[in-house]
Amino acid sequence: MSAAGLPADVLARALDIFHRLAEAEAQLHGVSVDEVEFHEVGAIDSIADVVGAAVGLAWLAPAAVTASPVALGHGAVETAHGLLPVPAPATLEILRRAGAAVEDGGAARELCTPTGAAILAHAVSAWGAMPPLRPLAVGHGAGDADLPDRPNVLRLVVGRPLAPAEHPADDTVYRVEANIDDMSPELCEHAAQAIAAAGALDVWWTPVAMKKSRPALLLSALAPPGALEAVLAAVLAETTSIGVRFDRVARRVLERVLVTVDTPFGPIPVKVARQGDRALNAAPEYEACRAAARAHGVPLKDVFAAAISAWHARQHSA
Repeated sequence: MSAAGLPADVLARALDIFHRLAEAEAQLHGVSVDEVEFHEVGAIDSIADVVGAAVGLAWLAPAAVTASPVALGHGAVETAHGLLPVPAPATLEILRRAGAAVEDGGAARELCTPTGAAILAHAVSAWGAMPPLRPLAVGHGAGDADLPDRPNVLRLVVGRPLAPAEHPADDTVYRVEANIDDMSPELCEHAAQAIAAAGALDVWWTPVAMKKSRPALLLSALAPPGALEAVLAAVLAETTSIGVRFDRVARRVLERVLVTVDTPFGPIPVKVARQGDRALNAAPEYEACRAAARAHGVPLKDVFAAAISAWHARQHSA
């Protein structure tokens, strides 16, 4: 596969998916990863599935991926090793290693193959209900088999986590915390992104000192009631913490609206916090400013300044 000419990020994802398959097979057969011989997984359609999933994930570059519990099915399936129970041993082993949530699915057939399990294990950072988000795009993929009781369709929803002001008016949220003293700081950014994608309203890190004065980090997040389980799952999946605490807290937030202003670098959305008719704070949206700075080859601070200046000019002319 290394000689296939794939982009580096696609190749890395595809190799990770195959490595998860190899690790599961090695565990089940009692051999090393180097001794594993792929059968069904080596077929051209499985290779296309893996590489296609890697291409799609690399192109979308999601901050995090969540998935509902994986429907496995039951019964038996014919394989190169003979008749095996459903779910196949490799499927279960891959999902076990990933800490996935699974369910029977109510069908007397295989609903998730080892290849599908490995793709999910590679991509998914939290398992549970869809977190609060604003859908941006929806895709569907149909399988070959016709199921009598349901459409054989996989649905992928790409969305942006809701800003706090977009959630239902509820001033009660959950505060989620975990003390972590054994995790590489390199993992912090990805963990925070995954927790936010799971539905957290805010995520932050605080340096703390634990027993024996050991330096550590306090991970904190705020989660609306509907996203609590997904946020807890993301914390446990993406950090080295073996426990997480949470409690209900009350909060008061200002009304927030997005206002788009015209700048020399293009239109930039500005988040405005209001108390009644009075604007108390205004902040340009970071991602939009960063994209404009890259597109025009200018410092990011110049785009921020232009957006704030345009917003003040708009306020004075109103």
